[in-house]
Amino acid sequence: MSFTEQVQSVPCGDDQLAGVLALPHSPGALGVVIIVGGPQYRVGSHRQFVHLARHLAAHGTATLRFDCRGMGDSTGTQRSFEAISDDIGCAIDALVSAVPGVRQVALWGLCDGASAALLYLDERADPRIAGLCLVNPWVRSAASLARTHIEHHYPRRLRELAFWGRVVTGRVGLRALASLWRNLMLTLTAHPAPLQDRQRPFQQRMADAWRRFPAPILLLLSDNDYTADEFRGALASDPVWQGAGSHPALERHEIPDADHTLSALPAREVVERLTQAWLLQLPGLARPHASDVGQSPLQRSR
Repeated sequence: MSFTEQVQSVPCGDDQLAGVLALPHSPGALGVVIIVGGPQYRVGSHRQFVHLARHLAAHGTATLRFDCRGMGDSTGTQRSFEAISDDIGCAIDALVSAVPGVRQVALWGLCDGASAALLYLDERADPRIAGLCLVNPWVRSAASLARTHIEHHYPRRLRELAFWGRVVTGRVGLRALASLWRNLMLTLTAHPAPLQDRQRPFQQRMADAWRRFPAPILLLLSDNDYTADEFRGALASDPVWQGAGSHPALERHEIPDADHTLSALPAREVVERLTQAWLLQLPGLARPHASDVGQSPLQRSR
């Protein structure tokens, strides 16, 4: 299916967010908003968001990627992923306004972009959100990082011959052993304070939104990534996430040979295909005619 790309200005309070809309010739009633995570802009690491938006548009889904305030070409002051719900809401408004046929939206986010998608839903029960695609969600705390090192980092190191060579030669010293001891103690002694004694931490807000969300969730986890390992650990043993893995509309996939940002082409393509297949299960996605798929799109690189 052919598509075009166009600059999309997104009003957000007194600021303007810069976006790029990938618009199919015949878009369906479902659109996608890509939420950029980390201190980067709408292109994404290794141009991954460009490739994803174009892949989805070529298969009939209008897709908006945008710079949050203070990033890329957007005006305003930079803020953390915990404070971009207004940006996300304005991007959704802009997509729905720019493509009148779009009535529902799926949010796609990587790392703290995935976390921001859940925080948005914790703050706003937006009925337009028809699905969440979450890739390597960020739930890091001192305890989760320590647990991940204990469960994943140290066992890997102990299987490396080079590590034992450094032990024999004395190049692994007291500092490394002290780090292991600190992580072990933190893992054993970290207990969350009662929620009534403090504001909910962002991990709690994410988990609450996850459990309340009534629509499908696609969870994609890289198999070579500490952030993904931390989220696996949270689902498996963190009381905050108890029961979240049993969400009735959860679809989960492990991405083989994938790092955090899907830097290898095969991993990126797997995620694109899984995202597209999952979107086909959501209401409102236009099914392209077989003759349309593979036609050369009109594209401009930004």
